[in-house]
Amino acid sequence: MKAYLLSLCALIVVLAPAAQAERIVTARYAEPVERYGHFALGRPHEYARLVATTDAGRDLGLALPRDEVFEDLAPRLVQLTDQASPALLVIVSSRDDGARLALVGLDGKRLEIVAQSAPIGRPNRWLNPVGVADLSGDGEAEIAAVTTPHLGGVLRVYRRRGERLVELASLGGFSNHVYGASELRLSRPARINGRMQLLVPDGRRENVRVVALSDAGLVETDRRPLSEPITGPEALDDCERRLNQAASVTPQSG
Repeated sequence: MKAYLLSLCALIVVLAPAAQAERIVTARYAEPVERYGHFALGRPHEYARLVATTDAGRDLGLALPRDEVFEDLAPRLVQLTDQASPALLVIVSSRDDGARLALVGLDGKRLEIVAQSAPIGRPNRWLNPVGVADLSGDGEAEIAAVTTPHLGGVLRVYRRRGERLVELASLGGFSNHVYGASELRLSRPARINGRMQLLVPDGRRENVRVVALSDAGLVETDRRPLSEPITGPEALDDCERRLNQAASVTPQSG
């Protein structure tokens, strides 16, 4: 009987599901500060601290050094692969080097920056994320952002490689933000004709450029004029609808 019970216990251990790792479910910025003083998004929108809540109900904080701030509205919960743990995509700005992208995740029981891009390299230079999507179709999402959207913006696409967000490709001539405004949703990934692409306004925000990631880099595949400069995401909704309608039209043979 003792041997039977031991065997039964061993079977239960084998069949029991593995304990799921703790995951981030929500996050917010805290402690608005004025120590950086760029205010590209208006006040307050420069923060000293990030607070994340996990599915275990714990609140975890990440405080930045005094020469850095989160220059952002809200952390973005992202997942780069089906197997990856959720992380937070944030914008960190430095007094000496300007803005950079960072992924914040759980390192054991602590909240840590787990990967980041190279900074722009100058103070008071900012970037606005476009979004996170699998642009290459290989099952791993890329991160897109426009650096210096107020000064000759450059669209850049990054992929995580360990502790680095490595730039894969770039293309100039974009702006997805109006200086001082709190509206960040002027660009986004979209599925156009079955393929994930980026909808990003041009430098004057009068046209939406449709950009795909290819083996050769970033390639503009279409361009749609706007009746007036874009001020909100509704224009992107209309653009996406028109692009997919155009793609669904079958050419007439004649």
